[in-house]
Amino acid sequence: MIAPKETIQSGKAILGIEFGSTRIKAVLIDGENKPIAQGDFTWENQLLDGLWTYSIDLIWKGLQDCYSDLLRNVREQYGVGISRLAAIGISAMMHGYMAFDRNQQILVPFRTWRNTNTGKAAAELSTLFNYNIPLRWSISHLYQCILDGDQHVKDIDFQTTLAGYIHWQLTGQKVIGVGDASGMIPVDPKTKDYDQTMVDKFDRLVAPKGYAWKLRDIFPKVLVAGQDAGKLSAEGARKLDVSGQLQAGVPLCPPEGDAGTGMAATNSVKVRTGNVSAGTSSFSMIVLDKELSKPYEKIDMVTTPDGSLVAMVHCNNCTSEINAWVNIFREFEELMGIRVDMNQLYTHLFNKALQGDADCGGLMAYNYVSGEPVTGFSDGRPLFVRSAGDRFNLANFMRAQLYGAIGVLKVGNDILFKDEHVQVDRITGHGGYFKTPGVGQRMLAAALGSPISVMETAGEGGAWGIALLASYVVNNSRKQNLADWLDQNVFAGNTGTTIDPSPQDVAGFNDYILNYKACLPIEQAAVEAKK
Repeated sequence: MIAPKETIQSGKAILGIEFGSTRIKAVLIDGENKPIAQGDFTWENQLLDGLWTYSIDLIWKGLQDCYSDLLRNVREQYGVGISRLAAIGISAMMHGYMAFDRNQQILVPFRTWRNTNTGKAAAELSTLFNYNIPLRWSISHLYQCILDGDQHVKDIDFQTTLAGYIHWQLTGQKVIGVGDASGMIPVDPKTKDYDQTMVDKFDRLVAPKGYAWKLRDIFPKVLVAGQDAGKLSAEGARKLDVSGQLQAGVPLCPPEGDAGTGMAATNSVKVRTGNVSAGTSSFSMIVLDKELSKPYEKIDMVTTPDGSLVAMVHCNNCTSEINAWVNIFREFEELMGIRVDMNQLYTHLFNKALQGDADCGGLMAYNYVSGEPVTGFSDGRPLFVRSAGDRFNLANFMRAQLYGAIGVLKVGNDILFKDEHVQVDRITGHGGYFKTPGVGQRMLAAALGSPISVMETAGEGGAWGIALLASYVVNNSRKQNLADWLDQNVFAGNTGTTIDPSPQDVAGFNDYILNYKACLPIEQAAVEAKK
């Protein structure tokens, strides 16, 4: 093995950067695909004119500050800088709307996946395509702008995702990874490109508007994992590294969405594997061995980074409400003069949930900080609900919060496992929900009725996942497919620690979810009563 310092100095390190909802993270890996340094930048979206966005200035400040933080970490650990890299990968939260004119100027502020203003467009396109088109997909945003009569649409020269935008600015290449592309408009798993039938239908639909463009004119070219996606330009190097040390010419992998990098980071690219990412939001990804029998409004069809068909259940909310309640307990400890250790507080509260009744004693929690399309909510209100006869104690309260964080996820996955009888050999969890060993795993195993694995490396997250995809471009001399390359060169058969669902927990969660569905009118009333 080459020492990290020598790896960095010789230009053999590989960089992965992912733009998450609350943090931009950079991970530097060595030739063995192990992390050797990292940097990050914390940011928040803004609500501008009723739409969630991040400004272009903040995007670049975040990227540059994140990379500068990585350089600081490298200097502190190894006493060197970075002038050359072997490869770079860019990833970001999927979907949304970024439209640019011929002068590369953004036409309207970036509209993120979180926006739910596209209901009419998504419904009409779902009917037109006979395929579920979610609210957050790029094609929904584009068509909603057309329905709204937005004047900027005629001036669109290029439309892409956040990852595609950063990649374009760093390389000059208007390309996108197939996984991220599948969140713009459906992808045909056979061609691993935009579904041409749907592209043609869309072009015919908007033809009366007289725009100078057709969809393929303005959408990025689709690439699969391992393909050449261009090289870092001199201008791109200056945009990334404001210190001016980084040299141009570094190859980049196709830019990908955070769903694809989560699959790479959990070795869940192979057919009949799956993963659950559970943090600020949550989503499950199950790689299918056959197509579903019909479209489902609650199921998104996307792809792995190498183009295999994936059933995705996406939930806008997960751990934010848990975090809010833990902060209440923190305030109480501070009020009592107790020194607060947040890691210890989370650990104690999560473990306390294991002592709760399997059905949470009748307690009910809704974590709807924002809307949840899977359950039919365009807006949300966090709620804790109980009746006088329920078993109200700390263990049941915390268990209800943990169940509530994955309640919507269960609703969607019940379609896959109970209605479609989807077969899966392994599901791997990653994200903050699983940080306390054994607790989140046990809850998710109960929800899905399936064994759940967690790997230590999954904690490195999507930035590590996109670094792996960059490594795959330059370190795949044997021309292996992505699933085999990950299995043999990165994970070496490691499947992590696994927890099987207990019959008691499964029965308890099923009872909980029946109450959860029955009480959704309470959530609806809260949304309507508090505008």
